[in-house]
Amino acid sequence: MWSRVNIEEKLKIFRDKNHRGEQLLKEVYEILNRQSNIQQELQSPTKGYNEFHFEILDHSRIYHIEHIKAICIAYRLRFLSSKYFKGKYPKKALEAVKKLEDEHQLKLQGFKIVAPSKLFKLENADDPLLFAPMGNDYFYLIHKWGKDLHPFRKYLVLPFKSFLHLAITVIALSWIVANLIPLELFTPEQGSSYFWILFLFVFKMIGTITIFYAVALGKNFNPAIWNSKYYNS
Repeated sequence: MWSRVNIEEKLKIFRDKNHRGEQLLKEVYEILNRQSNIQQELQSPTKGYNEFHFEILDHSRIYHIEHIKAICIAYRLRFLSSKYFKGKYPKKALEAVKKLEDEHQLKLQGFKIVAPSKLFKLENADDPLLFAPMGNDYFYLIHKWGKDLHPFRKYLVLPFKSFLHLAITVIALSWIVANLIPLELFTPEQGSSYFWILFLFVFKMIGTITIFYAVALGKNFNPAIWNSKYYNS
């Protein structure tokens, strides 16, 4: 009934909604044309991007950092250097890298990956996306592998999107739990005032547990962790 979420498709949808194709291609084309001179002027010891041949790129696989950030925040994913990735690279991903290198006659570098936090610590099979930097906050999607995300992931991680989302979730959960508890367990009398006293008690209990969980495990909100390399965030 509920199909799993293909994060690559969600990324494309967000990009197309917020960035017209012609505008995106024009910006990337201008960036690629001027990057070489900028790099020489800065005399950087290492390149922060890959010099792709724009004419043979698959333009549908080009994404700006803001597109990636929005998807990471919505689904509580991380966008980190591949050196932090602890999963296994499938043969097709390695072949995709080699094919791209052969087509553009370059050695790709600066790989970055979009994946759930646990994939940067433990092996798993959830939907990683492998990117190569193009410069000026643009990235080229090289390969996607693994199974798609759970269809309810976006809603399950919604409380971690911001403090407001968390507060609303705690209040809503407290209201539901308070309605499930019979008032007769505490008082023979009925009335809205007794219900709200019970609600405040439940809210305090759930709020305390939430705060303890967040502090004890070092959790943080999605906008703060999407590109953080630290485990306790």
